[in-house]
Amino acid sequence: MEIKNTIQGVLIYIAIAAYLKAFILAFTPRKVLSRFIYFVGFLSALAAFVYRGWHVRHIPMQNLFEVFLTLGMLIYPITLFSRKVLRISGGPGDTADMLIGFIVLFPAGFVFHAEPQQLPPALQCWLFAPHVAVYMLSYMIMAKASFLAGARLFREFPASGENLLPYEDATYRMICAGFPLLTLGLILGSWWGKLAWGDYWGWDPKELWSLVSWLVYLAYFHFRVMYGKKYPRVNSVIAILGMVAIIITLLWVNLARIFSGGLHSYAS
Repeated sequence: MEIKNTIQGVLIYIAIAAYLKAFILAFTPRKVLSRFIYFVGFLSALAAFVYRGWHVRHIPMQNLFEVFLTLGMLIYPITLFSRKVLRISGGPGDTADMLIGFIVLFPAGFVFHAEPQQLPPALQCWLFAPHVAVYMLSYMIMAKASFLAGARLFREFPASGENLLPYEDATYRMICAGFPLLTLGLILGSWWGKLAWGDYWGWDPKELWSLVSWLVYLAYFHFRVMYGKKYPRVNSVIAILGMVAIIITLLWVNLARIFSGGLHSYAS
């Protein structure tokens, strides 16, 4: 565990504490205060993200510290997107977002090293920022979808009085929003691979697991259309399996020593 005694570290710890406090208050009558503290956490995470970019002189999405910092900053905009565009608001969805923010910022604050690094030649490409950004957005959207899918497994419908979509429909809307971003990430990654290494596909472990994640969500759509009405809980299980594949892509492939020779080993 690494304590970061820097301005950036303080900002991250404020965001972590705010997300956790907002999550706890969400279970009390003080829900307005919970949402305000959640917003404060976002502002602190955003400030940490901007400070990191200024400090390293590049878009801060190079290594796992910067990736998890970015994820912690993105969750609040995704909450707003869910409310305003997808019409998914309140209930376990917003509460889960606060918990997700805490979970993804914790590794940035206490686990991964924050030493600045120079961008390797492969990352000095204009596709670096859009490729990683669309993946980060898709990952956070799918994380929210997996929490909604989990709620679907334990509760058939929102409780009486909750002005919410059924969890199955909410999960579906989130995955419909995230899947095009996963697809775009694959396409941009292939294009970037062609520019950087001369081939659209290199059979790199991270490329393969990114494809696995995409295929799991494709299976979700197929199963939902073919059998979803008969076996609705299986839809939720597949959605959660998709998030498991994403976690493997983001963490295990980057950290496991057996993959140290991969083209994406710089991310560790």
